[in-house]
Amino acid sequence: MTSTYQLPDLPYDYSALKPAISPQLLELHHSKHHAAYVKGANEALDKLASAREADEYSEIGRLAKLLAFNVSGHILHSLFWTCMSPNADHTPTGKLQQAIDADFGSFDRLKKQMNASIAQLQGSGWAALVWEPVARRLIVEQVYDHQSNVGQGTDLVVVLDGWEHAYYLDYLNDKAAWTQAFWEVADWKSAGARFDSLTANAPK
Repeated sequence: MTSTYQLPDLPYDYSALKPAISPQLLELHHSKHHAAYVKGANEALDKLASAREADEYSEIGRLAKLLAFNVSGHILHSLFWTCMSPNADHTPTGKLQQAIDADFGSFDRLKKQMNASIAQLQGSGWAALVWEPVARRLIVEQVYDHQSNVGQGTDLVVVLDGWEHAYYLDYLNDKAAWTQAFWEVADWKSAGARFDSLTANAPK
């Protein structure tokens, strides 16, 4: 199997985010669930390569969807770990704060919209604060599963995992309690750095 995609190390220990996230849940989420997406992405690449070598393309649609699902899961989780910190800055500052105020009215309104996006998911998915380069503004996307219902070309700034495996061990079916806990460890310093980089490089 190819090793194109690899599971990244966490930037903190499994116990670093408690009580918001228990060590057991964080280890399970990272070492089992995220690792499964990495494995699935590499396996999908191998199957696509085998299909090309065999000149057999009847399963390309299924394999393309499988690749998109697992690669997107890997990318979202890789960013998700950096969206949290044991020494988190709880509120945005600088250009990101100014953009949030301009595009959402206030930081509190942004959080409420992201919370509602998670709460109203039909099944599994994410809420994502993204930079939309055409209108040059921030928007919130409701990501179904890992890859659908997103604007093409948007760039991720902050992602919030709404899959049950992200919270059920600690919060059971209380998704609202999980989203509140996320904001306690959300790292706006790293989000601000991503936003500065995106907006500095985005064409006008």
